[in-house]
Amino acid sequence: MDLKRRFSFHRRLFLLLLAFSWVLVGCFIAFQYGREKHFKAESLNARLQLLNLRLLDALDEGTTPEAFAARHRDDFRGLRITVLDPAGSVVYDSAEPPEALASLPNHLGRPEIAQALADGTGYTIRRLSESTHDTYFYSAMRGERCIVRTAVPYSLPLHEVLSADRAFLRFMLGITLLMSVAGYFATRRLGHNIVRLKEFAEQAERGDEIGGAEAFPHDELGDISANIVRLYAQLQRTTADRDREHAAALHEEQEKIRIKKQLTNNINHELKTPVASIQGYLETILANPGMAAPQRTAFLEKSLAQTERLRRLLTDVATITRMDEASQLISKEPVSLNEIVAEIQSDVQLLPEERRMRVHCNFAGPVVVEGNAALLGSVFRNLADNATAYSSGRDIFIDLAGEDDERYFFRFADNGIGIDEEHLPHIFERFYRVDKGRSRKMGGTGLGLAIVKNAVMLHGGTIEAHNRDKGGLEFRFTLSKRA
Repeated sequence: MDLKRRFSFHRRLFLLLLAFSWVLVGCFIAFQYGREKHFKAESLNARLQLLNLRLLDALDEGTTPEAFAARHRDDFRGLRITVLDPAGSVVYDSAEPPEALASLPNHLGRPEIAQALADGTGYTIRRLSESTHDTYFYSAMRGERCIVRTAVPYSLPLHEVLSADRAFLRFMLGITLLMSVAGYFATRRLGHNIVRLKEFAEQAERGDEIGGAEAFPHDELGDISANIVRLYAQLQRTTADRDREHAAALHEEQEKIRIKKQLTNNINHELKTPVASIQGYLETILANPGMAAPQRTAFLEKSLAQTERLRRLLTDVATITRMDEASQLISKEPVSLNEIVAEIQSDVQLLPEERRMRVHCNFAGPVVVEGNAALLGSVFRNLADNATAYSSGRDIFIDLAGEDDERYFFRFADNGIGIDEEHLPHIFERFYRVDKGRSRKMGGTGLGLAIVKNAVMLHGGTIEAHNRDKGGLEFRFTLSKRA
């Protein structure tokens, strides 16, 4: 508490921000310093390694080390060239007379030589030469028959090259000072406003009249947050809950009304075609008493087909309506999906040759879901009907892709023609048809996949569709094991 009285909130916030900024900048400067120094050392080493490579090539071509050193002595100030045999003995050193080479120590223990033997190249920064007693930057490279090493004196100009850019450090320090000044004014204003806000919250909580500037002394940021939370929790909790529940109920009701209107309009539209067809066929028969028996039979068969289409449409509409409005009343019990798939396999084999497909199922054992048998059957049956009617494929694949403690993961696919990508987001919509003419010709109601999606959702799952890379359409869906 003494610290709070001694230092205002603004000053404590500023000191914290200042300390954080200087620590952050210090870490960045240290990192950048090391990186720049390493980068410049690597750059110098790369230049010397290129010279080493040229030396190795020259030696392989028969050029003597003395001739090579004479040609390149102007490339680097104070350049020193050394050639070692694989055992580490010096066979040439541009800084030593030939008669002194035999007295030079073995160089295998030198860091740059050891690294070159291990990795192919190596370098050492700022090492004192035992023979010349000068400080050098060494860069070595291993060849097939020898080891070459180049070195330049580590004098003051080279030290400046290897040191980080002092101008950058001065720039960073200047930026830090500017940030500190800007932070002071920013935190002073922020602290003043926060303290005023705290007192305002306390007065509003007590019901006091909000006064002028004299009524806003300094205080703590933590107390501000607590008072604001308490104030708004007391004043707005009830109103917010009421408004949220009302909005959710209104949205749900409006959505139900919209779906009902859409369904009604679609049903009216779908009923017109079969009813008009039946009416036309019957009127034609009644208007032509002498119509030939084969033609009359054909008209009656077409009327029967349209009647069957009406029956399927009404059945699907009843299923959709039951799931929409009375899903909680649908009875559920343990259902064997193995039996459902086996029944579908048998039914598909009874189809005409042009629609018959091979059904492959990989259920390794019993697959039991607690749900409604009719609706679960409609999921697999509608997907199978969709494949046999529109895919133009020869195989259906029903796979149990996986399971966890709560769900089964299924894959239902065919090897047909698939559908255009533009239709994929809409295929689960009610009465949506990819090919309207073909769908009606095949007797489709436009509700099959909508029933599939609703039935899957009713059983705690999700479903999605996409085209297979090898051709065909694939549905991936989940079903909850328990209701």
